[in-house]
Amino acid sequence: MSIFERILAARKITPAERAAFLSPDYSKRHDPFLLPDMEKAVTRLEQAREKQERITIYGDYDIDGLTATSVLLDAFASFGFEHVEAFIPNRFVEGYGLSIDAVERIAAEGAQLIVTVDCGSLSHKEIERANELGVDVIVTDHHNVADTPPPAVATINPKRADHSYPFIDLAGVGVAFKLVQALQTRLTGLPIGQEKWLLDLVALGTVCDIVTLKDENRTNVFYGLRVMAKTRRPGIKALMAVSAVEPKTLNARSLGFALGPRMNAAGRLETAQYALDMLTTHDPEHALEKAQQLDQLNKQRRAEQDEIFKAAIVQAEALAADPVLVVSHPDWNHGIVGIVAAKLLEKYQKPAFVLQEMGETSKGSARSYGDFSAAEAIKAAHDVITKGGGHKLAAGVTMPTKNIEQFRRRVNDFYHEQKLFDQQKLLLPRADVDARFDELDETLVNYIATLEPFGQGNPQPVLRTAQALVLGCKVMGADGQHVKLTFKDDSGRTLSCIAFSAPKHYFCEPGEYADIWYQIDINEWQGRRSVEGRLLHLEPIA
Repeated sequence: MSIFERILAARKITPAERAAFLSPDYSKRHDPFLLPDMEKAVTRLEQAREKQERITIYGDYDIDGLTATSVLLDAFASFGFEHVEAFIPNRFVEGYGLSIDAVERIAAEGAQLIVTVDCGSLSHKEIERANELGVDVIVTDHHNVADTPPPAVATINPKRADHSYPFIDLAGVGVAFKLVQALQTRLTGLPIGQEKWLLDLVALGTVCDIVTLKDENRTNVFYGLRVMAKTRRPGIKALMAVSAVEPKTLNARSLGFALGPRMNAAGRLETAQYALDMLTTHDPEHALEKAQQLDQLNKQRRAEQDEIFKAAIVQAEALAADPVLVVSHPDWNHGIVGIVAAKLLEKYQKPAFVLQEMGETSKGSARSYGDFSAAEAIKAAHDVITKGGGHKLAAGVTMPTKNIEQFRRRVNDFYHEQKLFDQQKLLLPRADVDARFDELDETLVNYIATLEPFGQGNPQPVLRTAQALVLGCKVMGADGQHVKLTFKDDSGRTLSCIAFSAPKHYFCEPGEYADIWYQIDINEWQGRRSVEGRLLHLEPIA
């Protein structure tokens, strides 16, 4: 059995399933009317188009919300809606999701219908206020739901229990796309098949929201990458240009690590409206101007992030006994702290909450892993916070600044109550297969690429080689933080592997042996191509 066939077997992709996995069938998408309240939403939107009512699409400041907003703006224009506006909340003014103040402003401007994307499932008070002002609300969302839906005309969310939709892990943009598919069955203007041109936006939001790349998500991203490679959108063309992303080599990693951070930087530092303007403009010059603005903001974000991370490490060292880190400071931008929480998790292998103290109130983000739920930890501290929630691995919280120490004790007590063991092992890479260096060639790299798109639920394959001999160790980076190691295995072949921001024990001496976990790709240098590894984990052999 070839190494690629062993990888497929390790992922339980049978020979009968192989073709469907490697080339998903777009026509086998699920019926959008299986989603709860879809019929109600479509009926209400039919009425809105007939009367040409004023509609506001209420988005979110992250990429999922921005792409979902763009999908509906584009599709509604095709369907012939004439009075559609978008409202993107400002992280530093309205905060996440619907707010009563924003609802009142939207109503005052004459909106008769609000369609939310990527938010709204828990916005009971805000939707009640909209109803009082004579504004109907349709919610499209994918976040956790309450036992009772909000008083909206329709609440379309695959996580609701009262439906028969076969796949619950759609991104917010995926739910918005299902609404478009449903509307195609009732309204003219966007013939069935033409909605595929929206898949570049769907792919961008799906990958960047880190939902599971299976089922419809895999299909949407698989074809969305193809659409993006020949996108009609000046904004996405400009963003790829400033990000140095070549359309012919575009993959999911390009979205998650090149395009996504630049778009998110706008909402983290100033306003996500810049990113929405870039996505929706039809003017190439305006698109390039906005893309360059996002690129500059991203550079600023990285600089601020590095400063916050250094200061957070000082606090984390003083809390070494805590299994859950809770750190805070007045100077930390709460638009950036989520990234810092992720970096603390990586460094200390602990769940982390990072907060900005803003006078009497503090706001921040959490990142977790394994069996510890950040959202449930927040819930366990409900009496000392103002609000909070999210997912198992990522969440947000707001609290009185005076309660930070209580919150720290509460979430650490919650951790101990869970009786979790060996959680750090869950952060280690899991090898798909054991490999010998003489099995690694460009053909294998090309076969592995057919498993794209990679992401949550479908990571790039990890290979393991035992007892590799270290032939050379080259220290790289301005601060000597990276390392390039050359290994030789019992096949007699060699492989070079690079580790970025490597732990100290990666800096091996020639002559030492180690078990290594890595991913492979093609390195091209001065016209020469070779297989190279990205080192994920190394265990020295004594």
